[in-house]
Amino acid sequence: PKVLLCDEATSALDPTTTNSILALLKELNQKLGVTVVIITHNAAISGMADRIIQIKDGKIQSNEVNANKVSPMELVL
Repeated sequence: PKVLLCDEATSALDPTTTNSILALLKELNQKLGVTVVIITHNAAISGMADRIIQIKDGKIQSNEVNANKVSPMELVL
């Protein structure tokens, strides 16, 4: 697919499994050019994102480029 929509893909997972899933999603993005959209309540995951869009009450509250990206393994979950 051109876009992979991941709604709470890592909820209720242990940190090791979460990091593995996030690393796989990053690899899909980088190697295959798939756009990955991660919907999550876990704000720590935003550290690896190219772009962070925050939504509240169905409206975009902020839309910013992440200038300080980290790898999934560097996230503090």
